[in-house]
Amino acid sequence: MTTPAHDMDKTAIRCGKIGYLNVLPLCYPLEAGIVSNSFAFASGPPAQLNEWMAAGELDVSATSSIEYARRPERYFLVPDLAIGSRGPVQSVLLLAQRPIESLDGAAVAVTSQTHTSAALLKILFKEYLPLDVRLAPGRPVDAIRRGERPTAVLAIGDDALRLRRHPDYPYVWDLGEVWRQWTGRPFIFGVWVLAREFGRTRPEAAHQACAAMLAAKAWGLEHMDRVVALAAKDCFLSEAELHDYFSGLVYDLGAEERAGLTCFYEHLAACGEIPAVPALEFFDL
Repeated sequence: MTTPAHDMDKTAIRCGKIGYLNVLPLCYPLEAGIVSNSFAFASGPPAQLNEWMAAGELDVSATSSIEYARRPERYFLVPDLAIGSRGPVQSVLLLAQRPIESLDGAAVAVTSQTHTSAALLKILFKEYLPLDVRLAPGRPVDAIRRGERPTAVLAIGDDALRLRRHPDYPYVWDLGEVWRQWTGRPFIFGVWVLAREFGRTRPEAAHQACAAMLAAKAWGLEHMDRVVALAAKDCFLSEAELHDYFSGLVYDLGAEERAGLTCFYEHLAACGEIPAVPALEFFDL
């Protein structure tokens, strides 16, 4: 079931899922009942899920990684579950009409669906390639579809996958790859968080939620051919492109990924985006 968060059955485990292709290996086993669970799902872009979690309208959810850093006192991290890359991610892209190095003084149209990717782009333009670039939030993909052509656009998710070879935007930064080239670390765009209040008041349900999500990850990664075949039925990407896309994604939050996440938080704190680098606190299974 997918429904707005405020209309959800509060006796179920209220679970937020990103409405993008990248989480299909995790969400399909749950929604199809392959992995038993008690979730009621609310679907939306990362920014919407951040708001629902912050408002207490969800018990557990995928969120932007920056959301955990902004309110660590509100959340536990779900152990060993993330969405990121160790190189090209393909679905978080800066698209430009002219070379990236020549964007000094330009405005970059940034989708309002993302918080983490916008913060990462801000860091890259401050520390990696220092340029005076203004980030202009809005709906740049809709503008492109209307025939408008912003000088540069930050696109994420399925929109980025559709636009990555747009003839009017020949200059592309894959933010996952730029981060890896700069830091040598994976980049974690999203994490799964569990509301501390949920863990305190319904500990058994919280354990069940984490166990179900980890079991779903294991099933999805083991049955990727089935996931790809399912996705290809309704997708603008071929099966070969889908295999290539999923193979570049990271769903774990092991030691290497945690180091990349902490590195991102250190840069966020240095830029004043968060007050301090949070400790990574996981729900105890």
